[in-house]
Amino acid sequence: MSSARPPGLPLVNAMKPALLVLPGPVTRDEAAGLCDDVRALLASTNAGVVVVDVAGIGPPGLGAVDLLARLQLAARRAGGRIRLRDPAPSLRALLALVGLGVEVEGQVEEREPPLGVEEEVEPGEPAL
Repeated sequence: MSSARPPGLPLVNAMKPALLVLPGPVTRDEAAGLCDDVRALLASTNAGVVVVDVAGIGPPGLGAVDLLARLQLAARRAGGRIRLRDPAPSLRALLALVGLGVEVEGQVEEREPPLGVEEEVEPGEPAL
């Protein structure tokens, strides 16, 4: 027995991710409270993602890396993840340098090129 699909587009539950704004440089003592905030936002919104606005975090350093690592760990333990909004290029470079893979809002997802697309052509080679 089969049932007919209702006409029109299927309903999509598009939840907006929760937002956590870091107002400025954060001390080590404040990090535990922010981790609690991330867990609470994930639990209350059921979105699975907390967007962390890092535009006002100040000059990047190891303190910022430590904070973001703690926030990411807290989110993962709560079944979610964090995504950065407006990170400075120097912060992105520092995160890449220490190997902390944090998702950035608006970042294009890396994937394989489509089949049949040639990335490099040698002169004199026939086109396929």
